[in-house]
Amino acid sequence: MGILAGCGNDIQQSETITTITPVSAMPSSVGENGYRWANVSIGGGSFVTGIYIHPKQKDLVYLRTDIGGFYRWNAANKSWIPITDSFTQAQQTYYGGEALAFDPNNPNIVYIAAGKYSAWQPKGAIFKSSDRGQTWQKLNLDLGMDSNDDHRWAGMRLAVNPHNSNIIFFGSRHDGLWKSQDAGKTWTKVTSLSAKLTPKIGVLGILFERQKPGLIYANVFGDGIYKSTDTGVTWSKIEGSPNQPQRMAINNNGTLYVTAKSGVSKYANGVWTNITPSGKETFFNALAINPKNPNEIIVASGQSVNTKIYQSSDAGKSWTEKKASLQHTVPWWYDPTHPMFSIWTSAIEFDPHVPGKVWLTDGFGIWQTNNFNANPVTWTNYQQGHEEVVSFALAAPAKGPVLLSALADVVGFYHDKGLNNYPSQRFHGTPEWRDTLGLAYSQNNPQRVVRVGGARWNSTFTGATSTDGGKTWQKFPSFPANTMPLRVAVSATDPNLFVIITSKAQPLRTTDGGASWNKVSGLPDGPEGPWFWNHPLAADKVDGNTFYYYREGKAYRSTDRGSSFSLVNSSLPHGQWNSYAIKTVPGFKNEVWVSLDKNGLFRSTDGGTTFTKLPSVERASLFAFGKPPQGSNIPALYLYGKVTGIGDGIFRSLDRGQTWVSIGSRENPIGNEPNTMEGSWQQFGLVFIGTNGRGIFYGVPQNAKTLAPIP
Repeated sequence: MGILAGCGNDIQQSETITTITPVSAMPSSVGENGYRWANVSIGGGSFVTGIYIHPKQKDLVYLRTDIGGFYRWNAANKSWIPITDSFTQAQQTYYGGEALAFDPNNPNIVYIAAGKYSAWQPKGAIFKSSDRGQTWQKLNLDLGMDSNDDHRWAGMRLAVNPHNSNIIFFGSRHDGLWKSQDAGKTWTKVTSLSAKLTPKIGVLGILFERQKPGLIYANVFGDGIYKSTDTGVTWSKIEGSPNQPQRMAINNNGTLYVTAKSGVSKYANGVWTNITPSGKETFFNALAINPKNPNEIIVASGQSVNTKIYQSSDAGKSWTEKKASLQHTVPWWYDPTHPMFSIWTSAIEFDPHVPGKVWLTDGFGIWQTNNFNANPVTWTNYQQGHEEVVSFALAAPAKGPVLLSALADVVGFYHDKGLNNYPSQRFHGTPEWRDTLGLAYSQNNPQRVVRVGGARWNSTFTGATSTDGGKTWQKFPSFPANTMPLRVAVSATDPNLFVIITSKAQPLRTTDGGASWNKVSGLPDGPEGPWFWNHPLAADKVDGNTFYYYREGKAYRSTDRGSSFSLVNSSLPHGQWNSYAIKTVPGFKNEVWVSLDKNGLFRSTDGGTTFTKLPSVERASLFAFGKPPQGSNIPALYLYGKVTGIGDGIFRSLDRGQTWVSIGSRENPIGNEPNTMEGSWQQFGLVFIGTNGRGIFYGVPQNAKTLAPIP
């Protein structure tokens, strides 16, 4: 998810300028029964794998992301508009950005290849839009795609012929090269390309020569560069080409430039020349040529940390390393202990309409400069609207910030600025983490919060406690080595008592705030992490001695402060592998609810001994409780699923699920792998849904004001 593991903090920057720009409310969609849905403003946070600038239409810019769909630039307010949010949960694989190509002759037409994982159903597919991504038409080509897999940062797999817009090529990871001659209506496999395809990477890029109709280059990773002079009818390998090419570009003189794991090369007049910046890293990826100056080239080294950017003004004969001066528009991006610039740079592109303007995308977001010829180059990050974080858990307690978020790659946040402004900083107070995998608070003292997680790249895991609602943190005094914590539940009455489930190991328990640990008896080993999305552990919200656990159709309960668990019910259905949760209800002792996706939603009022299935719920992917309406003590119940007589969507019930109203948005069904749901205990009607790559969404009655930032 997002960038690769292994990022450090040794990026050299000549200067850091911090400029915090206020963030206006994010674009929202109106749901049913007067609900409004919008992203929680965080600001980027995952891999932007490509940027595409139309050569004939100023300010028409698109983004491709590995797990968060596609975006279009809104120059009027310098924000990004998500253009694939209409995909439903059943179409969640289409939030994977495998490739994008616009019609260079018609600014309204754009194509995308969408598919996160080839093992999923439906398979990946190619879509066409004739209105710049406002609506999409699925084309008749379904292939396995892996937008979140190896070499997602490289290549340009999809290309439209600038000489004939009806001709399109797509280089797939698993199924070779495909061609359409009727603007995507029909497709045929190109069998004349007899290249040796590297498994799971395949044909990484296609590039048309603008000056010579019929000339096309194909980037076949592991086998070199192939060319065709008859618009793809026949192909031949260019001898001496780089064996592991990353990106290709052609200048106005017809010279081909290639970045590769072996360096940087150019091909002119039938001759390859190595033009790798002397004495520098050999692995290069990002590549751009100034469309107004064929001799000006930019390349970026392809490593994940300390990426370096070089400029040549003489067609690669000499190079200048470009230092960076940063203007941050997102407060938490300015972090001296963990700089967030040019980490695994994916794409660099000249803006053909504005001299000196260059765009850059990397493992966390998007940067832009208006004067690349300066040194240092002043880069500004433009993130508004680009929300791509992956969530593990959310909390919206009755006191403190409106939201706490446990996230992948960017740790998580204390949302002190409300929902429509970027938070001030990431969770701090512990050694630098990558992920917060679990998050919970003590019901009677919501200022006492616990989170668990760590660093994937070196398998260092631990946890931290907070006494001020998540603003500051203290690392656990101890934690067992080589143990990955996944979820945590905190006693309702004793914030020093909490239980943790761990990856492929016995759950753990502490009674002294993490100073000492003991194994919990009576429970199976935990599931494998870190990419585990379920919520199988909960603390009773009234009785501080009681905890609950669900696994494979069985409900367990502990009444001895989490020391031991007993099986209390084995009649529940098995939960889906990625969609089950057990939750308890504030103010109601022994009330336990379990969601089991297509098997429905279940309620117990006797501590899990017996469960009753709600007859109205046909599917319960996610659910949550929140603050009751005025005059009631029955918590609001929220559901992401399917209700009999209404259908699929997002719902709210004020009578424990007897009746439901739809509150979801057909325009934005929040379909990108929704994995956690939480209701606010500060504001009635406010509900949150975390996703696997489209950030966190909040829904609120349209005329209601969301909670103010913390002073």
